[in-house]
Amino acid sequence: MTEGGPPSDGPVGAITSAAFEAREVVTQVGFGAIRLIEDIGGIATLGFQTLAWTFRPPFRLGLLFEQLDFIGVGSIFVVGITGLFTGMVFAVQTYHAFSMFDATGLVGATVALALARELAPVFAGLMVTARVGSTMATELGSMRVTEQVDALYTMAVSPLQYLVVPRVVACVLMMPVLTMLFDVVGILGAYGVSVFGKGISAAVFLGRIKTWVDPEDIIGGLIKAAVFGLLISLIACYKGFNARGGAKGVGRATNEAVVMASVTVFIVDYFLSVLLASFWTIHTRTR
Repeated sequence: MTEGGPPSDGPVGAITSAAFEAREVVTQVGFGAIRLIEDIGGIATLGFQTLAWTFRPPFRLGLLFEQLDFIGVGSIFVVGITGLFTGMVFAVQTYHAFSMFDATGLVGATVALALARELAPVFAGLMVTARVGSTMATELGSMRVTEQVDALYTMAVSPLQYLVVPRVVACVLMMPVLTMLFDVVGILGAYGVSVFGKGISAAVFLGRIKTWVDPEDIIGGLIKAAVFGLLISLIACYKGFNARGGAKGVGRATNEAVVMASVTVFIVDYFLSVLLASFWTIHTRTR
């Protein structure tokens, strides 16, 4: 028998070792599920608390504009580059697929619909998660482990109002703006590839977009972007606020924030897509 573990010699030892390992896996999965439930509850609680503090004076507009600049202006380059090449590569792939059916004139409308409904809000959300969400979690985590958050309490200043509210509000406001930028730049990239690279008529490219892309498609993408901005900022702030264990704990909190926010964007995107599709269908029938 091995010291500190199950027996490992013979058939009985192998069976016991496998049972021991299975028990460890089940235990880890159980703890993971419990922690996930705790995180969901903590993020929801933080969301309600943030909403309550948003409408209570004093209104710290300076902090809000600082976050608007950091989240919005600071993300223009990375979102623009991502949108440009997303539109270009999607146009190339769509052209090759549609050329087999002699339907290359639909490239513009297909790219525009995909960008407006799905690609722009999701990819912009991922870029904001990588750049902004990680920074939020790191900043708040560093403030937590160095007791700067506790210092705010001693000065009768709410850390939620001072640190969380400006970040959450700014992220909710700027995500739709960045998504619109992604849409515009992506369509421009697709236009360049389609018209100048593949020889599609500019009038056909733009005309099909005007025909097939409705305002509901753009509005739906902007709604998704605002929801993603809310979730990304809340997750990042929650993980940062609950960081423990010095620099290592801050790194762990940042990693968890980025992973959780990225996965959440994809999961919520599905449910929002279903919900918005049902809503627009009902709205169309009642008009």
